[in-house]
Amino acid sequence: MATSGTYVTEVPLKGTAEKHYKRWKSENHLFPDTIGHHIQNVTVHEGEWDSHGGIKIWNYTLDGKQEVYKEKREIDDVNKTMTARGLEGHVMEHFKVCDIVVQFIPKTENSCVGKITMIWEKRNDEVPEPSSYMKLVKSMVAEMQEHVHKA
Repeated sequence: MATSGTYVTEVPLKGTAEKHYKRWKSENHLFPDTIGHHIQNVTVHEGEWDSHGGIKIWNYTLDGKQEVYKEKREIDDVNKTMTARGLEGHVMEHFKVCDIVVQFIPKTENSCVGKITMIWEKRNDEVPEPSSYMKLVKSMVAEMQEHVHKA
């Protein structure tokens, strides 16, 4: 079993890359209202909603359990990419590294692809790979499209 790895997946999305990127970059406060079964709360701990280097705390549900993820945000407006570097929380108890990169790549005038990359490193060999976390992020990106497309 690997002690570190990278997962990559793509989600085809309705709506422009710009709209999706804006939602993920600066409108995380809307997530509890739109995908509340996944995300119960998002708060800014330091910085602003859309600031590079800002720190956010996410309260979410994974496999029926309430968890917390504290991240430091990196923003790349040119490539429409948001990186969440894991700092603290449930997942960080088992992983030294758990970074989530979401990039929105234009495909047509009104469609794009959400490319999700998860980079991880376990604290020890007994910890299972974080596939359930990747499934959660993929579901969030996919389910958010209806709300972004209507906006």
